[in-house]
Amino acid sequence: MSKTKKIIEVKGQEITIFKTKEQDFISLTDIAKHKSEDPSAVIGNWMRNRNTIEFLGIWESLYNPNFKPLEFEGFKKQAGLNAFTLSPKKWTETTNAKGFIVKAGRYGGTYAHKDIAFKFASWVSVEFELYVVKEFQRLKEAEAKDLEWTIKRQLTKINYRIHTDAIKENLIPKHLTNKQISFVYASEADVLNMALFGKTAKQWRDNNPHKKGNIRDDANISQLVCLANLENINAVFITEEISQSERLVKLNQIAINQMQILLQQDMPKVLEAKNKNDNE
Repeated sequence: MSKTKKIIEVKGQEITIFKTKEQDFISLTDIAKHKSEDPSAVIGNWMRNRNTIEFLGIWESLYNPNFKPLEFEGFKKQAGLNAFTLSPKKWTETTNAKGFIVKAGRYGGTYAHKDIAFKFASWVSVEFELYVVKEFQRLKEAEAKDLEWTIKRQLTKINYRIHTDAIKENLIPKHLTNKQISFVYASEADVLNMALFGKTAKQWRDNNPHKKGNIRDDANISQLVCLANLENINAVFITEEISQSERLVKLNQIAINQMQILLQQDMPKVLEAKNKNDNE
């Protein structure tokens, strides 16, 4: 499944959601299946309703500068007549609406902006709408926490680049072999590992042969935040030409103080669980 397409389950019914231009669109076809095995007929009946036409027209007027109000007025006058029929495709093509997306093919169907989809779900069943909104909000909360985790991890990587630049600037003599340079980098990385985790990267690998990733991938969110701070501080210590052994003592005490503060905070439990699952 595409990264832009997600599935939520509402009372046993799978409902597809996809994102386009930073807007969430929800499958009306899937929602309609809660009411009938003929979702097109359910959507068509909803579109014939005068209240539906008025809602769609107001929504488009608010969010779509290219919406055609005269064509909208024509549909509104016909709404409710026995012979009146309207589909999302016809509405979109006639009024230049952007609230619907009609997809063809195997995974096709009628999708609507979340505002419109929630309105449709309410028409299908008020109870069902509440469950749809609840599951949608759960999905958005999970996405936000995933984004926060990614930002924290990238922050650590960026700070590590600053850290390694400081090593090259101040510790690496000229004309070292690649092997020697690599050894200096690894040694400085393990200064941070010892200060925070109490073990080197190799010791962690030896103790955890079945885990994927490395010692930092196994860290929780509090440790990642602390590690990002330690990397910046160590870069300053290196610039000041403080010896490695002295830096280790200072960094260890800083790590103890910072972890005591961080662990008093209400760190998101979902992020802790995700980190654990990713490394099992």
